[in-house]
Amino acid sequence: MKTLYSKITLFILSISILLVSCNANNTQKGAGLGAVAGGVLGAVIGNNIGNKNNAALGAVIGAAVGGTTGGVIGHKMDQQARQIQQSIPGASVERVGEGIKVVLNENAIRFDFDKSTLTSSAQQNLDKIITVFKQYPDTNIGIYGYTDSKGADQYNLNLSERRAKSVADYLIAHGIASNRLSTKGFGKEDPIGDNNTDAGRALNRRVEFSITANDKMIRDAQTNQ
Repeated sequence: MKTLYSKITLFILSISILLVSCNANNTQKGAGLGAVAGGVLGAVIGNNIGNKNNAALGAVIGAAVGGTTGGVIGHKMDQQARQIQQSIPGASVERVGEGIKVVLNENAIRFDFDKSTLTSSAQQNLDKIITVFKQYPDTNIGIYGYTDSKGADQYNLNLSERRAKSVADYLIAHGIASNRLSTKGFGKEDPIGDNNTDAGRALNRRVEFSITANDKMIRDAQTNQ
């Protein structure tokens, strides 16, 4: 999986360099190329990633607008990603294209086995990321819940959905607008740890976020090109 992420990142970097070159001569041409690049990248992702796997990554890439607008959005996302990483050192924060993928595992948002309730440490870490979310109100936030491999598939799917909802409910209760949020559970899909060990299973009991520009951020980016 790391190899795929590296390929995606390299591809996006190559396209970004090409867009900068094109935009220096013709903004419309650069924007058009951005749309084409997005289509190519979508094909690459579709060919390598299943529909259920890598939900946060897919959401970030799928929300890309490309061109100069995408560059403006990307700059704002750079700032937000740095603040999230500084606020929650245990989180995995990955800047992809025009958005951010955040993995909150046992070191940041912990779920006990067969539980969807937030521990006190999980609430403390959510308080930190909420502070950042409030500074960047013009973003959409996808919340994706996961489980380890123990238990029946349907049970785990339901459990993962409850975990995602627990996080969303906490964010809403602490001032994040509900219309910014979406939730989805994926059960035991796309493990990031070894399900044959206690430590690996703990890593898989996690929540991931996708952070992408909403319509207002896109409009503002177009105005400020």
